[in-house]
Amino acid sequence: MRSHVAGVLVTVAALVAGPALAADLPEYPVAPPVDNGLGGAFYLRASVGLNSHWSGEHQFVSAGGVYGTNNPTTAGYGYSFGAGFGYEAGNGLRADVTFDQINDKGLSDGIDTLELRTSLALANAYYDFPLGGWGTGGLGAYVGAGLGGAYYQTTVTANAGGPVAGVPDGSGWTAAAAAMAGVTYDMGSAVADLGYRLVYLPQVSNGAAAISDPAGPFTPYYINNNLISEVRGSLRYRFN
Repeated sequence: MRSHVAGVLVTVAALVAGPALAADLPEYPVAPPVDNGLGGAFYLRASVGLNSHWSGEHQFVSAGGVYGTNNPTTAGYGYSFGAGFGYEAGNGLRADVTFDQINDKGLSDGIDTLELRTSLALANAYYDFPLGGWGTGGLGAYVGAGLGGAYYQTTVTANAGGPVAGVPDGSGWTAAAAAMAGVTYDMGSAVADLGYRLVYLPQVSNGAAAISDPAGPFTPYYINNNLISEVRGSLRYRFN
């Protein structure tokens, strides 16, 4: 009988003391769940990067109308910066429109050196996938592709320095395409992105300026199959 009464008293004491002890325990903060955009979200983005410029043949037309071809010997280098606006559907698919300024110099065929300034507009589509399971935030990766156009400005200088006589600066429009891949870190309302982008420009030249200048005839040149390789850091900010 006494053991039965003792058991009841212990149980009652535990019920009374339990809430009091719990109230005395410190409250630890709980991290809010990461918003992975799984319901869909619009976003703004900004990017900066470093690039390398390579090309196919360098074709030029001499004053006598004779075509010549040189091959590149030294890659160009430079930097880029840009911004964009996009939407992520919440199922891994994402799309945006980006506008970038790409500047590089140093592409040489052993005789002359090209400086290229490009204003690039692209419509892009991506597929995002996590590296730790859906809905966990944190590390992820993506692949993507883009199509658009570019306005370019070119300047050719002699390798020894200074302008090349009879070779004016050029400018014009060209189609553009890009392929992208990278890794991301999802912080909820913002996503950090370290990626690689390969931009393709079919041709840049001074042809229009050389042919139409009344002080000519000047020498037209055509730089074919331009490839600009970029390593870019980006930040995307989600909003609804």
